[in-house]
Amino acid sequence: MTKIFARFLKDESGATAIEYGLIAALISVALITGATTLGNALNNRFDSLGATVANPNGTP
Repeated sequence: MTKIFARFLKDESGATAIEYGLIAALISVALITGATTLGNALNNRFDSLGATVANPNGTP
């Protein structure tokens, strides 16, 4: 019984899986943040272009 318990304490495969999960979560958060920032920048650009096309001379 003590050998099984000692082997369980030495087993680090679960810790490795958790580490990979944390890395994947951090990468996901970084991608979501980047996509949100890029999406907001593109939205602002298209709004500006739409206003320019709708009113090319700057008069309402």
